[in-house]
Amino acid sequence: EVKLVESGGGLVQPGGSLRLSCAASGFTFSMHPMTWVRQASGKGPEWVSIFYSDGTTMYPNSVKGRFTISKDNAKNTLYLQMNNLKPEDTALYYCVKGPGVSGIRGQGTQVTVSS
Repeated sequence: EVKLVESGGGLVQPGGSLRLSCAASGFTFSMHPMTWVRQASGKGPEWVSIFYSDGTTMYPNSVKGRFTISKDNAKNTLYLQMNNLKPEDTALYYCVKGPGVSGIRGQGTQVTVSS
């Protein structure tokens, strides 16, 4: 059974940083691309980073230069380092098995950026 469990969210002031984790199990983690997705209240899901199996990473312009995705295959864990957070980054963040917003996902971790 595929299982994804996110952690690391919380309340942070604008300009602050957070590191999210996604612990994966039930599949060969190293062989699959993984995506971080966020969904703000009342809005649709938005991908914020993708880590491909060849090590290639992608970011939309909204987070490029502020967010960094990484993957530890030995620990079966996906990370998202988020720096210089803005109020518009407030959302539920979750990881998805595969590239894009569709696929098996975890329950998510809430990130709130507010002073």
